Amino acid sequence: MPIDAAAATGAAPNEGRISWTHKDVILYHLGLGAGRPPTDADELRYTYEKNLHVLPTFATVLGFKGGGGLDALPGIDIDLRAVLHGGQEVVVHHPLPPEADGVRVLSRVSDVWDKGKAAVIVLESSASLPDGTRLFDSRSEIFVRGEGGFGGERGPATRIDPPERDADHTVEVATRPDQALLYRLSGDWNPLHADPDFAKAAGFDTPILHGLCSYGLTLKAVVDTVLGGDVARVRRYRTKFAGVFFPGETMRVRVWDEGGTLYVRTSSVERDDAVVLADTVVDYAG
Repeated sequence: MPIDAAAATGAAPNEGRISWTHKDVILYHLGLGAGRPPTDADELRYTYEKNLHVLPTFATVLGFKGGGGLDALPGIDIDLRAVLHGGQEVVVHHPLPPEADGVRVLSRVSDVWDKGKAAVIVLESSASLPDGTRLFDSRSEIFVRGEGGFGGERGPATRIDPPERDADHTVEVATRPDQALLYRLSGDWNPLHADPDFAKAAGFDTPILHGLCSYGLTLKAVVDTVLGGDVARVRRYRTKFAGVFFPGETMRVRVWDEGGTLYVRTSSVERDDAVVLADTVVDYAG
């Protein structure tokens, strides 16, 4: 079996040391669509090194630098065409700096769940500065088609519904047709997001946008619309990837504010409000 659950969960954490500069941060933000309009002060905080802010979702691309990808972990040998991102969570302990050197990243497979026709690999990572300051914890749920049925536990079933009222905020964000090509420069080179033939073999008519791009784009919309552009207010951000999104579509982000917790739902405007991100929660500081 390409996934050896016992080997994957029993292995020691994979340790890496990573560094980044303001160029990495700016490229990531551009991959989310930041910088439109390019001279707008609210956008320049994401795209100009002077007083650069760092979205907490930048943490999700740092794993590619730290050797935390699935291909670097024991017991995992899978076909990328069968892989979809199932869920993501980032817990922020300290605002991410625009530049850092020697950041310690620990990555491990904490669980492998058996969903019958598929497996879900739970990948956990944590990062800290050289002086020991904790930066963030990250948790990814990777859905792998055709790898279930090995007799493992199904894992928890969780659903988070927003309040039963109209959203307090709704924002629509247009994406570029080449959004995935730009985003992948931050480290996620899965050909599913660039190669039309690969996408068709995976069951899609055309390459799809990275789930983590939708994840970051949604948080940027939330920060800009609800949190006054202050990235440091984000404490925790989690979601389930409920559907695909195609580059060039418009994202509709609805937000319900419950005071300290935001419930969020992201959908595609062009495809009759098809849900892209569900069970989404942002915990924030006042």
